[in-house]
Amino acid sequence: MDQTHASSPLAGAVHDLATEVVLALRSGDHLATVCGAAGIDEENRTGIAAARVIGADLLLPSVLYGRHPHPGDVAVLDRAVREFPPKPDAPAATAWSHWHMISTLQRMAQSPGTTGTTGTSGSFEEPDAAWLEQAPWQSFTHQLSVLAPLAVPAAPSAVQRAAVARAVDLARGFVRAVRRRDWLQAAGAGRWLAAIGGEPATLGLERGLDFVELMGGHDPRVTLHVRAARLMAEARAR
Repeated sequence: MDQTHASSPLAGAVHDLATEVVLALRSGDHLATVCGAAGIDEENRTGIAAARVIGADLLLPSVLYGRHPHPGDVAVLDRAVREFPPKPDAPAATAWSHWHMISTLQRMAQSPGTTGTTGTSGSFEEPDAAWLEQAPWQSFTHQLSVLAPLAVPAAPSAVQRAAVARAVDLARGFVRAVRRRDWLQAAGAGRWLAAIGGEPATLGLERGLDFVELMGGHDPRVTLHVRAARLMAEARAR
């Protein structure tokens, strides 16, 4: 496991997983294993924790390309859901991330031809999102950037609806994050804007994302969000 960009085994595993997701997004491979390439399986406790940090983005290449995920990746994400459920007093963003992981697993399990199984089943409701409606635009952008994995097509949620309703606030937050050199927050906000549209034409989102990747590309999570944003923007333009 590459530790050169990390200060702990968990940070190293997160770095490696995000890097493999980026490589899969670039190649378009639908059965390339993200977890296997990073040396992570269901028995790797640190790797499972890293998958919980990456969240549903572990399956992002399959989501964006409309192809089947590798069964090993599905198994690791399913294990992360079961091993790390949110505590009762967990932040709302944690509850939403957990909900989205389950939602993604169930959506994949229902796809025709999908191989592999998931132990995550049963009905579940969206967490509350009312707190996003009145949040100051700075806080709103921060929270949405944390929830950037929810910024995918064909995955409606109350968070997505809040993003659509406050696209201008997200655009303001994107600019603020760039000025503050908070590249991860900028990339997350930019991903949301690419997913939902509606940003001011004067924002220059495409060039802004290029700059964010140039300056923050040492963090593969930044590159992951930027790449996802580009793929979704290209799909919307077709």
